[in-house]
Amino acid sequence: MKLRTAMAAAALMLPLASLAAAKGPSKPPATEKKDVVDTYHGTEVKDPYQWLEATDDAKVKQWNDAQNAHTRAILDKLPGREPLRQRISELLGWKSPGYGALTEAGGTLFVIKFQPPRQQPYLAVLGSVEDPSKERVLLDPMVLDPKGHTTIDFFEPTLDGKKLAVSLSKNGTESGDVSVYDVATGKPLPNEVVPRVNGGTAGGGLAWNADGTGFFYTRYPRGEERPAADRDFFQQIYFHKLGTPTEQDTYALGKDFPRIAMTELETSPDGKHIAAMVANGDGGEYMLYLHGPDGKWAQVTKFADKVIRSRFGHDGALYLLSRQDAPRGKVLRLPLATPTLDKATVLVPEGEASIQGFFPAKTRLYINEQLGGPSQVRMVDLKGKDLGLVPTPPVSSTGGLVSAGGDDVYFSNVSFVQPQAWYRFSAKDGQVTKTALARTAPLDMSDVEVVRTEATSKDGTKVPLSILKKKGTKLDGKNPTLLTGYGGFNISISPGFNALAGLWLEQGGVYAVANLRGGSEFGEKWHAEGSLTKKQNVFDDFHACAKLLVDQKYTQPRKLAIQGGSNGGLLMGAVVTQHPEAYGAVVARVGLYDMLRSERTSNGQFNVTEYGSVKDPEQFKALLAYSPVHNVKDGAKYPSVLFTSGANDPRVDPFHSRKMVARMQAATSTKNPILLRADAETGHGAGTPLNARIEEEVDAYSFIFSQLGVKYLPPAKKVAAPKPQ
Repeated sequence: MKLRTAMAAAALMLPLASLAAAKGPSKPPATEKKDVVDTYHGTEVKDPYQWLEATDDAKVKQWNDAQNAHTRAILDKLPGREPLRQRISELLGWKSPGYGALTEAGGTLFVIKFQPPRQQPYLAVLGSVEDPSKERVLLDPMVLDPKGHTTIDFFEPTLDGKKLAVSLSKNGTESGDVSVYDVATGKPLPNEVVPRVNGGTAGGGLAWNADGTGFFYTRYPRGEERPAADRDFFQQIYFHKLGTPTEQDTYALGKDFPRIAMTELETSPDGKHIAAMVANGDGGEYMLYLHGPDGKWAQVTKFADKVIRSRFGHDGALYLLSRQDAPRGKVLRLPLATPTLDKATVLVPEGEASIQGFFPAKTRLYINEQLGGPSQVRMVDLKGKDLGLVPTPPVSSTGGLVSAGGDDVYFSNVSFVQPQAWYRFSAKDGQVTKTALARTAPLDMSDVEVVRTEATSKDGTKVPLSILKKKGTKLDGKNPTLLTGYGGFNISISPGFNALAGLWLEQGGVYAVANLRGGSEFGEKWHAEGSLTKKQNVFDDFHACAKLLVDQKYTQPRKLAIQGGSNGGLLMGAVVTQHPEAYGAVVARVGLYDMLRSERTSNGQFNVTEYGSVKDPEQFKALLAYSPVHNVKDGAKYPSVLFTSGANDPRVDPFHSRKMVARMQAATSTKNPILLRADAETGHGAGTPLNARIEEEVDAYSFIFSQLGVKYLPPAKKVAAPKPQ
């Protein structure tokens, strides 16, 4: 199906009935204000909606239900909603399977497969990357829970690939228990359940020993070991021996870890060593411990050493990614025979690109590099000699490197216009071949072009921006445009295929993705300039991108919608309070909006190393200066905003959305709606069933379409749907 290029501009611009005029309650439910004042470093801060933090309070539940009813009364009556639902269901329910988390162990390939209309991905064993029909389903969460509320958090095979540990959680909580499965039979081993290895605060993981008779794992406090307020913290490492009760598991490491430690575990290819990379919350500080053949743990690096990644090689060495005097990263080689940092040598010095990670093959190292959004894979031999680049398309994302034997690797690649697929790279001849593990596109993107440009932020920093539009789109300032971004936690926003971006483009819209400071697109300096007391730079970067879209006549403010989630939800809250005149509609998903009280929540305490703490006077000033709920202004003309939250969210407490909605509803001087969509059965996003995701996107896009005056027109032609595998 060709995207429709003959769509009449007049028809496109005809508005649907505005939300403010839709039938149903014309005003949101009233919200009581209570006189509460908190004092920080001598500064008094009023907090009239603090009572909305009490999730289990009957009055809060009643308020939440009334807000949801108000939202439903408006969204459910939008004209054009049902045809839009049909199209979103087609796109998200596309029957071409997707493949992720490809893993090799003992010559066996494991994969997580997403096959609509199944509500959850499942775990499979692949017979061949060229013939997925030979796959064998190892664990299907839908068999365990036909309602679709159970999901796979992670899995880890033994070195020989004969057993598999799997973490399963429910209802978006990310609180996962680990079970052990026999790979040959697909049956769980009896009485092998280790509780709560994974969590929504400190994550979780495990590493098997050499012979697969047991594993080290991340353990949260159990029972009465800690007070209730501490049970999402103090993660330690324990060892579980198969065939013994988990109550007999033995302590290994972690009594001296920070309260907000988060640990990743890895086993060496020969099983003789275990690495534990321990993060100090979310701010990017790590320390490394090594378990050797002597059965003892030794600390290899400290936070101050700025080593942030490690991977075992096949040559008796541990490879480290260091940002010590190298903000874009350098790779060190550390012989396991002398595992102290002073014995490490620089294998790959810092270069122009930001090193994100690496994969050691038999005689070479594959290095994943960031280039301001798009990524590439560079190769060096084990002495650091450059071997060139793996051939990949421009403006794409490459990663997920997995051994294909010797120096050959499988890797994943995706772009804005091509869905994710797995490829095989042959080291001998340098050839790349596409495997059968490839998803097809649910719509034709052949007439879409990607423009890479840069906006100039308030302080002069150049901020990368990717703009997707149909070829021939007129730059007349009239195009409905959707802009998104994230900007935090050292996470780079790389090109990815988004079927709903395709829906937007299908309707003649422009779609833009900003690479903001706070991410890792240009290394640690780029991250540091968007964190702690410099967080305002992120919001300035985003505003500069929005301004570019207007100045270059892609759109105009009333035709510009923005959306973001989590840290990107905070971004939405900050920019709409700082520049309400710049946007026509906002969708803010599972975001943080009260930055003064966020650290009182479990996961908020892990965020302190990224955002800062009110306990520090300077950080408090910075937080107060941008905290969205504290910067809502009475009488301001706010655009329409849809806030979403999940009741089981372990990362961002839903009270953030409640307080922000109450404050904005009371303050705005326009009739533009401020809506709360509070889902009682989901969390932060992980584990959301397919049907629930479709419902949320129908709400979000019908909201955006209405506010920007876009009349949904079904495409004249559609791509033929594949048969489910």
